[in-house]
Amino acid sequence: MTEPTPAASGTAPAALFGASDVRRLAEEIGVRPTKTLGQNFVIDGNTIRRIVAAADIHADETVLEVGPGLGSLTLGLLDAAKSVVAVEIDPVLAAKLPGTVQQWRPDAAKDFHLVLADAMKVTELPVEPTALVANLPYNVAVPVVLHLLQHFPSLRHGLVMVQDEVADRLAAGPGSKTYGVPSVKAAWYSGMRKAGVIGMNVFWPAPKIHSGLVAFTRREPPATTATREEVFAVIDAAFAQRRKTLRAALAGWAGSAAEAERCLRAAGVDPTARGEVLDITAFARIAEARQARQA
Repeated sequence: MTEPTPAASGTAPAALFGASDVRRLAEEIGVRPTKTLGQNFVIDGNTIRRIVAAADIHADETVLEVGPGLGSLTLGLLDAAKSVVAVEIDPVLAAKLPGTVQQWRPDAAKDFHLVLADAMKVTELPVEPTALVANLPYNVAVPVVLHLLQHFPSLRHGLVMVQDEVADRLAAGPGSKTYGVPSVKAAWYSGMRKAGVIGMNVFWPAPKIHSGLVAFTRREPPATTATREEVFAVIDAAFAQRRKTLRAALAGWAGSAAEAERCLRAAGVDPTARGEVLDITAFARIAEARQARQA
């Protein structure tokens, strides 16, 4: 069994997992990565360092990590942050992780908090996180990001690794072919940008597609009397039939095409436009116009 190199106190980087470490740890607990949970473990230390650097974590921050798995990214985050709170859904992986942290980062073990839970259902944590850094399962990446931004306003910034095309959608702006529901809803909470692409061979097992890094910075939602739920309902309706004009696409939401047009004109939006050209503030104006007409 390979013993970890202790975290360095000088300029030498602390030891991070390599491919053999990841496979050994998985073998010790009888784990094989599953597609169901979207498990792809990072096996390259340089990739971990790249992610942590791109996340711009400060030494006084508490980082929320979703799906820590065997702890590849966890160790890098503990080196950079004040503390880490990790949410893991797999009980076998969760049971192993505290011991791994104790072995590889004994001085930081007291600053590591583990929550056994589904990240889509978490609304409370033992510590208040200021940053989100995670390698997210491809199949739940967008709902997880939106859920965490909604329920943890203390999250001021972050970096998530997701399927590359999902990264493009999250970071897309109005008018882009990839602009859609994820783009607009994410914009309610934050500004998002593409921060890089990660190859396939740094994972075990290697996925069939590249991963993308998306960085975000929290900002205030648009100034509006409409609620988030009301604005999101407009977004969902507008993109449910994205090839249709807004007048047609919002007919069901407004009660009729004529009423949809009245709301759009009151919001200063061209009824013949399509949802893909509107930013989050325009959707908020439409929701507010409907709210005013119902008052």
